Amino acid sequence: MIRAAGVSCRVGGFRLKGVDLEVGRGEYFVLLGPPGSGKTVFLECLCGLQRVESGRIEIGGADVTDLEPRRRRIGYVPQDYALFPHRSVAQNIAFGLSAAGLDRPERERRAGEAADRVGIRHLLPRGIRGLSGGEKQRVALARALAVSPEVLLLDEPVSALDETTREAVCLELKRLQRETGTTTVHVCHNFEEARLVADRLGVMREGAVVQAGPQEELFTRPRDGELARFLRVGSVLEGTAEPVGEGSRLRAGPLEIRAEAPASGPVSFTVRAGEIAVSAAPPAPGTGNVLEGKAVLVSPRGVFARVDVEVAAGIRLMAYLPRPYSLPEPGARAWAVFPPSAVHIFKG
Repeated sequence: MIRAAGVSCRVGGFRLKGVDLEVGRGEYFVLLGPPGSGKTVFLECLCGLQRVESGRIEIGGADVTDLEPRRRRIGYVPQDYALFPHRSVAQNIAFGLSAAGLDRPERERRAGEAADRVGIRHLLPRGIRGLSGGEKQRVALARALAVSPEVLLLDEPVSALDETTREAVCLELKRLQRETGTTTVHVCHNFEEARLVADRLGVMREGAVVQAGPQEELFTRPRDGELARFLRVGSVLEGTAEPVGEGSRLRAGPLEIRAEAPASGPVSFTVRAGEIAVSAAPPAPGTGNVLEGKAVLVSPRGVFARVDVEVAAGIRLMAYLPRPYSLPEPGARAWAVFPPSAVHIFKG
């Protein structure tokens, strides 16, 4: 449905660097990345607010690279919502319909339907000033939906909301997307937000998409150590590998770790934090990799706890323990236990 091929764009001192990305029809795609990685610039290229220097953008198989924004059939919700403070809620929602040349009865009908979808019909006569952040967010979303877009672009749509409201709105966004079947690209930097809505994920870094795919793929098999750190998949270690049977033996400083995947020579790798068990006593023999150390960070976080175990001088393993968990005291002896399959060796 959306295909970006080699899209480059310069904005001030920043440059998109030949972005390649495909989003399927009816897909809810989430684009993650640190601040300044190019997420917003890329959305603005998709909807025509930034001019592409090189490359090609297709929507539904049609080349829209040089089309003006109103002809791309895209609904866009910018991070600041870009509402008109001197117009009513109804007029804001109907703005794109007016630009499309629809008569007043049809504008009012479609604006009312869009308001109903996001639960704000009661706000139609009101002005923008005095609305809460959540209400403004819904007005901006209704405006984008009113034009029946083929593609919906959401730039940090819930970043201004508190955590509880954010989760509720994310679930509502997912419901609306499923109801309408609208291909959606949602930019954010919050992993839990992404997990709530995404069919697939992509991560941008320094103006390029470094990896895109199903959630499970990115959170278990990131392409490189920098991506693993950004996604908090686990601690990233450097070492050497030698083949052992169908797998390999990794050495990182004084540590020896068995991995399921074959490898040889210098390697970087991570041990997935969600697959590490932390024990306050030596585990039974034959339980996979067992590394003794001390707990240096113990942080309960509701349904899970993060525990960092220092297993050698300057080497920590980060573990996520689900409830119910038994946590060691900070500074206490602890054993990090994990199977060879929990070790992910980066390629290249």
